[in-house]
Amino acid sequence: MRHRPEENPPIVVGVDGSSSAAGAARWAAREAARRGAPLEVMTRAHEAVPLLIAASRRAALLVVSDRGLGRVAGLTAHAECPVVVVRGEQPSGNDGPVVVGVDGSQLSEAALAFAFEAADLREALLIAVHAWSSSALDGGLVPLLSWDDVETGEHPLLAEWLAGWSEKYPDVVVQRVVVRDRPAHAVIEQATAAAARLVVVGSHGRGGATALGSVSQSVLHHAPCPVAVVRPERTLR
Repeated sequence: MRHRPEENPPIVVGVDGSSSAAGAARWAAREAARRGAPLEVMTRAHEAVPLLIAASRRAALLVVSDRGLGRVAGLTAHAECPVVVVRGEQPSGNDGPVVVGVDGSQLSEAALAFAFEAADLREALLIAVHAWSSSALDGGLVPLLSWDDVETGEHPLLAEWLAGWSEKYPDVVVQRVVVRDRPAHAVIEQATAAAARLVVVGSHGRGGATALGSVSQSVLHHAPCPVAVVRPERTLR
């Protein structure tokens, strides 16, 4: 059985008359229909970000276009629900996968909750991407490492991080990907190669654009599809 939210808080979309905002409105309308949720359209004004943040306190999801990414970063850092940033026009028939970055942290756990829910609602493949990098290691250790050995050790970790969610959403088919790469680049590469319909990333939030972290900021700027930004306390309701 497909999981559905017990309550139906609205999908809120901000529009400002631009073509990119119109694309966000169409995406939000399809999402509201998919969830059986009400759709609320807010016309942006001079104080658009505070108004949208206030609306997020009662929303299941806040949807905006990528126009003015500086303001978007402030919105995603303070909104009280997940925020989807729609990049460009998205065809209604896009049947690509949902892509999510996973690293075992509390942030990626929140992203996984959203991603599994999104994939379940769409009956879509979920690609879980775990990127390993030697940048955090002592430089003297790097030449001693074998990527084959690292990869062998990282796959069971990824499977462990996903296990509970796969039990909750047994209908979601998951493709596990472990790569040696920078996390943002790995997620963007997988989303591009698979023609993803949605990318999900975690964010600390609170504190403006820098609180999003380099991964979230990079994905917001370069992903080929809509991006959902989720903080630990902001999973789907």
